[in-house]
Amino acid sequence: MKHPRSKIALAAMLVAATVLPASAHADDGGFAPPDRIELPNGWLPEGITTDGKSLYSGSRADGSILKIGIGSGRKKTFAGATGRVAVGIDHDVKRDVLWVAGGAGKQIRAQDADTGKVLRTYSFPSSADRFVNDVTVTDTAVYATDSRSRELLVVPLSSRTKKLPASWRAKTLPLTGDLRLAEGNNLNGIVSGGGVLVSVQSNTGRLFRINPSSGRTKRITTRGRTFVNGDGLELGPRGTLYVVQNRDNRIRVLHLAKKARSAKIVDTIGRRDFAAEIDVPSTVALVKDSLFAVNARFGVVSPETADYWITRADAHD
Repeated sequence: MKHPRSKIALAAMLVAATVLPASAHADDGGFAPPDRIELPNGWLPEGITTDGKSLYSGSRADGSILKIGIGSGRKKTFAGATGRVAVGIDHDVKRDVLWVAGGAGKQIRAQDADTGKVLRTYSFPSSADRFVNDVTVTDTAVYATDSRSRELLVVPLSSRTKKLPASWRAKTLPLTGDLRLAEGNNLNGIVSGGGVLVSVQSNTGRLFRINPSSGRTKRITTRGRTFVNGDGLELGPRGTLYVVQNRDNRIRVLHLAKKARSAKIVDTIGRRDFAAEIDVPSTVALVKDSLFAVNARFGVVSPETADYWITRADAHD
């Protein structure tokens, strides 16, 4: 899902940002989501998640997180720190915690979803390069992809308590089976469901199911189709899987078979399907019938001062 970057200073972090008027789209409950949500200049977004009422967008510039009320448009910035990075991000409903992938910093952070306070940091030292890319939360663990290695990074969780585990509990899970590393970004986006993990390998475009206990990987049969530039993944109802292809400016809509043994493309969300301009979407968050895509704008001139925003699309399932 993510692209390793050198640290870039964040400019105009607290520049006022506005939410454009909501479109005529509304679900049966009268909810009219915004088509475009402005982010601060120089934000350098990558990951996005939701608790159902708010969106959370992380910054690669210094690890700041922006909390955005979907209905109200209210925004609250959780300040970052020099050298900190926020890449993939997932909301833990049970603990009301944000789990944040730390990129080249070789860490996962647990942050309070209301205040942004860093509650605990889990480090994964390695003599080799790491890029902690995306993260997903299950009842028993947090799993993160490392786009530089053939392993997952794991923070075990208790199903009986909301208490965060001690930092020393963090561990790695070696991956075996079909996955083979290639040049560039390997495992990227990751989601969990039905007792398995699903991840996309960006450089080859292949999808894999992963046994969360053994680490065994098996390529998901996709009828010869691949998803190069595969970035964020999002699960929808009835076995729907959304695969973001960042530089292709599209989202593939797939139907996953039982236990993720196979998948087929059932739709494509392209440029004309987004409610506002799209520019290299990296990840998406599903809220009701809307997909909110964060525009990472990889390759933009002067990223430290560039415009960034979130774009809505109707979810196709």
